[in-house]
Amino acid sequence: MDKQKTMTARLRDHLPTRRRVIQLYCALLYNANLKGFIRGDIYTGPLKNLCVPGLNCYSCPGAIAACPLGALQNALASSGNRTPVYVLGILMLFGLMLGRTVCGFLCPAGLLQELLYKIPTPKVRKGVVTRALSYLKYVILFVFVVILPVGYAFRQVPLPAFCKYICPVGTLEGAIGLLSNPVNADKYGMLGLLFTRKYVILMAVAALCVFVYRAFCRFLCPLGAIYGLFSKVALLGVKVEMPKCIGCGKCTSVCKMDIRHVGDHECIHCGECIAACPAGAISLKCGKITLMDKTQAVPKSKTHSTARIIAAVAAVLALVSVLWLVNTDRAEDAPLPEAAVEETLPVGFEEGMRAPDFSVPVYGQEEAFTLSEHLGQVVVVNFWATWCGPCVVEIPYFDEVYRNYGGEIAVVAVHSDLVTDDVEAYLSGYDYAMPFALDADGSVIASFGGSAMLPQTAVIGKDGTIIYNAVGSMTRETLRQLLKKAGADV
Repeated sequence: MDKQKTMTARLRDHLPTRRRVIQLYCALLYNANLKGFIRGDIYTGPLKNLCVPGLNCYSCPGAIAACPLGALQNALASSGNRTPVYVLGILMLFGLMLGRTVCGFLCPAGLLQELLYKIPTPKVRKGVVTRALSYLKYVILFVFVVILPVGYAFRQVPLPAFCKYICPVGTLEGAIGLLSNPVNADKYGMLGLLFTRKYVILMAVAALCVFVYRAFCRFLCPLGAIYGLFSKVALLGVKVEMPKCIGCGKCTSVCKMDIRHVGDHECIHCGECIAACPAGAISLKCGKITLMDKTQAVPKSKTHSTARIIAAVAAVLALVSVLWLVNTDRAEDAPLPEAAVEETLPVGFEEGMRAPDFSVPVYGQEEAFTLSEHLGQVVVVNFWATWCGPCVVEIPYFDEVYRNYGGEIAVVAVHSDLVTDDVEAYLSGYDYAMPFALDADGSVIASFGGSAMLPQTAVIGKDGTIIYNAVGSMTRETLRQLLKKAGADV
């Protein structure tokens, strides 16, 4: 009997914890676009308009939704004098409901860090230095996520600074995730100094996570800093019943994060302190509902067990539904109905309106691209940026059009004045045929009703009238239909 108990205990110790199962589930749910890993592209369906709670790169081949941190930067970068109410509302909702429970349970980046920390090496224990470094993420939040994007927004220049210059998750999931697929081997020419710097940051953070528990989460992650601001008011999280607390300090000593007390802005609510508390004063709660305490290692009643089974079945069904939805024939791969094309036209730029004339300098050429000089041709104007994952993915579609129909169709890719050295490095290392131009002050995209939300594409007919003008990703088939609508023989 004792031997059987010992074997059972050993098996239980080697099974994934409930938190680990939830982490793995969320990682798969966030990246349910399995076809993206096979095809080497990204999902651009309707779910991409939503944000997941955790840090997961928009440009990851498997990502089915947007990263809240990237969405916030892009919203601020394009806000001008407007408040990005939608993104701020989503972050406030996640913060008020979940707080930093997102970091402990719902973030794939946290899972990756914890797996790296399991590599057997000497570990750096928390102390005064790590606690001081934990405030660095708040500096990064205000400088790279708020100040720089907002400052550049007033110049009508998009700059999601954290994503562009720092984010190791974006480098791993987005850049490496796409470039590791053989079908994207021809895109290695886009790699320049910026990617090299970000790759070094990724390797440094990964190495640090082997020795320091959740190094990125503790020292660098602005999303964790945002959720930490809601630590005192979040509905879900680890709570302490102060009448039961004996002040032994075992909860803070067992915690690997830089907390001063359970549930503060550094606490990720992982629940390790629950088992460590000798007085049973700590529990994981959602409002007044206790989800887990020291006595709930196993279900205490049939009702409790049934509720868990129902929740597990619902979670599996939700995951299967999402996998089916995004991995079957997707809407953006199907032919676009004529009515759908017309519906995407923004108010004020309806079909038949005269396209605003513009002239922009072209990289590597002395002559500028002037729209009025191309009357009699169908013209495609693509607004893009090197930091925009969806932009980079669709650039080859426009280049193919230029190569195949350059005599009949004029194509120009217009970049903002954001870090022009990156554009030149991109162009010098890649064999694109179409012209790339510079929108030096953001006036061109503004004249087309854009607000720096990228990518944006305008298709202009032979008579100079607008056929299509909208923000969003483009596919080959959609582009072909729009060109046919404009009168091009494609």
